[in-house]
Amino acid sequence: MNVTSSRRRFATAAVAGIALTGLLAACGGSGSGDTSSKSSGPVTLDYWGWANGQEAVVKAFNASHKDVQLKYTKVTDQLTMQKQLTNAVKAGNTPCLVQNTAEYVTSWVSQGALADITQYVKGDAATFNPGSWASAQVQGRLYGVPTGSAPNFTIYRTDIFQKYGLKPPATWDDFITAGKVLKQHGIKITNYAGEDPSTLEVLSMQAGAHWYAIDGNSWKVDFQDPGTLKAAKVIQEIIDNDLNSKLSFADYAAVQRNYDNGGTATRQISTWQMAGMVQNFTKSFGKWALAPWPTYPGEAPKTPAGTNLTGGVTLVTKGCGHQEQAAQAALWMSTDAGAVKTMASPETGNGVMPALKDSNAYVAESVSQKLLGTNYAPAQKVVTDSLGTVTTDWAFGPDWTAMFTEMQAGWAKVVAGQEKVTDLLAHMQQWTVNDLKSRGISVKG
Repeated sequence: MNVTSSRRRFATAAVAGIALTGLLAACGGSGSGDTSSKSSGPVTLDYWGWANGQEAVVKAFNASHKDVQLKYTKVTDQLTMQKQLTNAVKAGNTPCLVQNTAEYVTSWVSQGALADITQYVKGDAATFNPGSWASAQVQGRLYGVPTGSAPNFTIYRTDIFQKYGLKPPATWDDFITAGKVLKQHGIKITNYAGEDPSTLEVLSMQAGAHWYAIDGNSWKVDFQDPGTLKAAKVIQEIIDNDLNSKLSFADYAAVQRNYDNGGTATRQISTWQMAGMVQNFTKSFGKWALAPWPTYPGEAPKTPAGTNLTGGVTLVTKGCGHQEQAAQAALWMSTDAGAVKTMASPETGNGVMPALKDSNAYVAESVSQKLLGTNYAPAQKVVTDSLGTVTTDWAFGPDWTAMFTEMQAGWAKVVAGQEKVTDLLAHMQQWTVNDLKSRGISVKG
C-alpha cells in the first residue's frame, strides 16, 4: 500500500493531554536552549523534507520574509528521514525544521530531539482540525505544526474491472473474491512491498486494534488483539492465494509502470499518493476511479487514519537556535493560501489534503482530473465522505520508530511466504514489551 509515508490525518496521539511519569522515560525538556530572543538581523533555518512542491513553498516563503530565510534540503523519503535525523541528533547538528508524520512524533520526543513550541503556536489551534492538531502533541505540549491529512480510499482501474465484470470491492471479502478473478488473467489486485508493513498497520487500525494504549501510568502493548487478528486473516488470505504483486518501492519507477501497464489493478491510498501516479504514468490516464475503502463484512464504513496514511507535521528540533522563528515559519507553510494550494495539488505538490479546519475547499485540488478523467467529479465525494469515517483513537508508542524497523524485517518474510502474519505479530508482542522495558518505560503486555 505504501501508506507509511503520509500522515494519518486524524490519528490522535493518545498521549496528548496525559502527563504521566514513566510514559516517556527519556523525554527532554521544553527547549530552553532557544536563543531566538538574542538574535538580530536575518536568520537562516535549515529545513529537511521529501515532498514534491516544498521547494516552491520555500521559494515563496523566502520571497515574502526579510528577517527569516529557509534553506531546504530534500531527503529521499520518510524512512530515510528517520535515519538521517537519528544521525543528526547524535552528531548535534539537527536542522531547525523537519518534515515528518504523526507516528514518529512520540518517538522523537522520547529521545529529547524536539523543541516544545507550545508558547509560540497555541493560539492557532482553531485554524486546524482537532485531529491534526492533536497529532503534533505529546502530553498536551506541541512539538510541531500539522501540515496535512490523509483521507483514504481505493483507486482502481475501471477498464480492467469492466472487462472482467467486476465492481469496486465494498468489503474485504469482495476484495479477495475480485483478486481471485483477476489472478486468472495474470493481474494482481494489490501490491505488498516487502519493506512496508503499513498494510498490516492500517488494516489493524481499521479493525479497531490498539497496538499501544495508555493504562494507568503504563503503556499497554497488544499486537494480538481481535482487531489485529482480523486484519491478519485478510492479509494472509491475499498472500496465500498469490493475489498480490511483490514490488519494492525501492524501485519506485517499476512500481508505477506496473500500475500504468495494468499489472496491478487497485491501491488503497490517500490523495498524496496520487501525485506519484500523475508524475509517472504515460498510458492509463482517465482509466482510474475512486471507491470507498473496503469494510470488514457487516461493519459500517471506517477508514484508517493513514500511516503515511497519517497526517503530516513540520517539527521543530531542540537543537534549533531560533525556535520561535522556526515555529512561525512552520505555521506559515501550513496556513498560507498559496502554499497550501501548491501542496494540495498532485501536479504542483504532493496531493496533500491540508490540516486546516475547513479542508473541503481543497478536495478538488487534491485529486487529479488528468488521472481520473470522467471519474473526477465522483471522486471528490469519495474523498469528502472518507474524511468523516477516519479512525481517531490510534496511539503511536514511544518506540514507534524502532518497532516499525523491527516489523519491517518480519514483514519481508511474510510477503515472501516464509512465515505467517500471526508469527510476526507474536514476535512483535514480545519484542516491543522488551524494548520498552529496556528504555526504562513502564509497560504492560
